[in-house]
Amino acid sequence: MRYKILMKHCAHGRRVRAFSLIELLVTIALIGVLSAMLYGFGSVTRQRSAQKLCADNLQKIYLAMQIYANDFAGALPRNTNAATAEEVLDELVPKYTADTTIFICPAGRDAMIPSGEPLTRHKISYAYFMGRRLDGPAAPLMSDRQVNAEPKRAGELVFSPDGHPPGNNHHKYGGNFLLSDGSVELSEPQLTFSLAATPGVVLLNPRP
Repeated sequence: MRYKILMKHCAHGRRVRAFSLIELLVTIALIGVLSAMLYGFGSVTRQRSAQKLCADNLQKIYLAMQIYANDFAGALPRNTNAATAEEVLDELVPKYTADTTIFICPAGRDAMIPSGEPLTRHKISYAYFMGRRLDGPAAPLMSDRQVNAEPKRAGELVFSPDGHPPGNNHHKYGGNFLLSDGSVELSEPQLTFSLAATPGVVLLNPRP
């Protein structure tokens, strides 16, 4: 008798603890949503990690610029007829760097460029401040793709605020600036410094 009562209690317990198919599907869906929030393309975790890799890319480009500047008395690539960053930075490839992967932001969705291929045949991820020199005052040389190529004051948008293009290499989490001393600074979507117009300096975004 005691055995039968125990079996009924266990059977009843199993019915109480059992998941229905709907509950199981809801649980799986919630796990998927949480995983996307933590590790998906637009997640803080993924983008912050990618921003560090992006900074490494910009510093590798800086090394190529240093070698170029040594050959041209401190001057950096310049093309007065250029409309996009690709048309100017193409001067670095392949003589000063054959590694074209460094021109693609690891957080963005631009296609990788085959090693040594001209940048003019592809789309890169970075904007370029044409007209600056390595031996000049400290100033930005490059950045992640910006919302536009206009001068900007502190507090104005430089990168996408909502993850939508333009300026969304790092979704809605800002972007990097490469400075003329070789350092890289992370900026939120709103500038904390001024990018005022400078005589002889033109900001070139990559092609759309």
